Amino acid sequence: MTSRNNVPHVVCLPFPVQSHIKGMRQLAQLLHHRGVHVTFVNTEFNHKRFLKSLGPNSLDGVPGFRFETIPDGLQNSDEDTQQDIMLLAEAIRKNFLAPFRDLLAKLNHTAGDAPVTHIVADGWMSAFPMEAAEEIGIPVVLFFTISACSLMGYIQFPALVEKGLVPLKDASCLTNGFLDKVIDWIPGMKGIRLWDLPKDMRVTNPNDKYWKYCLEAIQRFVKGSAVVVHSFDALEKDVLDALSSLLPVVYAIGPLQLLLNQMPEHPLHTTGYGLWKEETECFKWLNSKSLNSVVYVNFGSLAFVTPEQLVEFGWGLANSKLPFIWVIRPDLVVGESVILPPELVAETKERGLIASWCPQEQVLEHPSVGGFLTHSGWNSTVESLCAGVPMLCWPCSNDQPTNCCYACKEWGVGMEISNDVKRDEVEKLVKELMEGEKGKKMKNKVMEWKKLAEAAASPHGSSSANLHNFVNQVCYISYLHMINGYKSTFVTFQEGHVETFCFKN
Repeated sequence: MTSRNNVPHVVCLPFPVQSHIKGMRQLAQLLHHRGVHVTFVNTEFNHKRFLKSLGPNSLDGVPGFRFETIPDGLQNSDEDTQQDIMLLAEAIRKNFLAPFRDLLAKLNHTAGDAPVTHIVADGWMSAFPMEAAEEIGIPVVLFFTISACSLMGYIQFPALVEKGLVPLKDASCLTNGFLDKVIDWIPGMKGIRLWDLPKDMRVTNPNDKYWKYCLEAIQRFVKGSAVVVHSFDALEKDVLDALSSLLPVVYAIGPLQLLLNQMPEHPLHTTGYGLWKEETECFKWLNSKSLNSVVYVNFGSLAFVTPEQLVEFGWGLANSKLPFIWVIRPDLVVGESVILPPELVAETKERGLIASWCPQEQVLEHPSVGGFLTHSGWNSTVESLCAGVPMLCWPCSNDQPTNCCYACKEWGVGMEISNDVKRDEVEKLVKELMEGEKGKKMKNKVMEWKKLAEAAASPHGSSSANLHNFVNQVCYISYLHMINGYKSTFVTFQEGHVETFCFKN
């Protein structure tokens, strides 16, 4: 028996913050290009922000790719600021199941639509998707927008609790050297200190709500039908191999932006991913600068700094005498407006550019950018590797200490700035990054990783093969087994066209 265009329908559900939404959008576009019908779910709050930043028709969708929304249960706030991550996590636990269940029912009863066959859920919000999926008998794939090494670090949290290492006894453990303890029993990871593990484990209260949210999510990592990690085999081979023995089948698919570049022009790929309106005026300024001369500074979409840290970073950049472009979100400073001292503004007006948000991938790829001062978020780390730009790392929260550790110690592409920001250290490290011998070695190393990333995403590379296998083995075969009871299926796809051959029991 032969059938044509048996199309699975995947509902993609990101954790509702900028970096997670971007990663899920990119994966969803790759699936859509390979013939999968996609429904992408934003919260109503973020949907409105996207329409404001990207344009009123930016989320209209295309045939086979639609956007839907669910409420987040939080009181509406200023649409130009991030929601409180703690409140958001609590809202996810309490409020998301009912509206998501209703959305699935609507999708399954819309005339002319394929029934929902899979949910691809962010690994950090798997509880209610798994409950809703179980009710209608479909599998859940877990997608992680973090590195494989960070994922492995999170998986160790229950073991850290069992060994009495966390929660920390008191706040003194943050400063007395306790976090320098080397953990030598984590599969695929060598020489890792407690300090290098995801920062969420640095709690002293066992009843901390966000800590409990993390532990509950981690317990569900093994319950997905498959796991997708935004990485590539050459970058994290040992950890990926170790994860494969701990989790359901693991697919390393990345860098996502390089895989997307292999596609023909896609209407969704040109709309952007930003919750803030991206400023493109910076490119005219960058065009006036010499090759590899500019320091790019961006602490991502969620990190916050104190007024004192802002000033120390500012004077460190100013005293380096190097040109820089600095992305300062409106909500970057904790609880206050962003105000730089007038004398700092005057000192840097000829060689510094301040932007509120920008298209980061394109900025990093600009030939004048020679270094990246970053919070070590995973999207930023991957984008820097892909652009061949070495990093100064200032990890703030969540998975960032692990990303920083690997960037500096394993991959040789970064240097770490101490948590207690001082202008003299910032100046020294910026100069070393841009002009020093270590900076040159890091530049050579990051160019090697850039080539490996490009090879992984090439048509015959490891990530392209992993994406093909994921679509074939998870999306299509399990779909056909589920609805038709077919014993064996062979799927081919060419530029979005799907040909399915099914052999019945």
